[in-house]
Amino acid sequence: MPFFGRLPAFLRALGGLVLGECCRACGRPGALVCPECADALAARPHRCAPRPGCPPAWAAGPYTGADRALLLAYKHGGARALAARSGVRLAAAVAAAAPGPRPLLLVPVPARPQSVRRRGGDRTVPLARSAARELRRRGRAAVHRPLLRHRRRVADQVGLGRGERRGNLAGALEVRRGAPHGLAGDPVLIDDVVTTGATLAEAARALRAGGVRVRAAAVLAERR
Repeated sequence: MPFFGRLPAFLRALGGLVLGECCRACGRPGALVCPECADALAARPHRCAPRPGCPPAWAAGPYTGADRALLLAYKHGGARALAARSGVRLAAAVAAAAPGPRPLLLVPVPARPQSVRRRGGDRTVPLARSAARELRRRGRAAVHRPLLRHRRRVADQVGLGRGERRGNLAGALEVRRGAPHGLAGDPVLIDDVVTTGATLAEAARALRAGGVRVRAAAVLAERR
């Protein structure tokens, strides 16, 4: 087996960013996502485990293997071209979270301003946009609207426990001033990964405070 094949998937993906064009999931030279990884990454939505305060959530895959490597490459490695592919997978999770013919309103959970500056943009908004586009391609009316914003500074969630995450985010989000009223479509929260559910719970609370009741949530990966 080549040396790249013996490395963990996320290390192969990040190493490939340095070496040149390669599969962002396994590091093999060639396509952005190689055929083998494309098969492994086929959307297989599953219902996430219930989390306190979190709306019913569905994930396109687990936070392991190729799913994790691709998410990290998109989120931290600057592989913005992955937004369209990831949006297709996310659309499958949205459809599972909110089945039926009703129009959908995809609401991305905003990244912390510090993260936006560090990464050169909010990675969740393009995911919501791509997922809405894919849903429309499949015949489902869907739009995305960045309705939420941070109203105060929050710390990085990495390394915090469940209670600490909830305390860190409590009251941190609010509906943007001037957000349109009478929104058409069932609201579905969009994020990249769910861990404790604290972020989705706070986003749902903020939307309820603004008069918007969330139907469900959809993420790319569930971290157990």
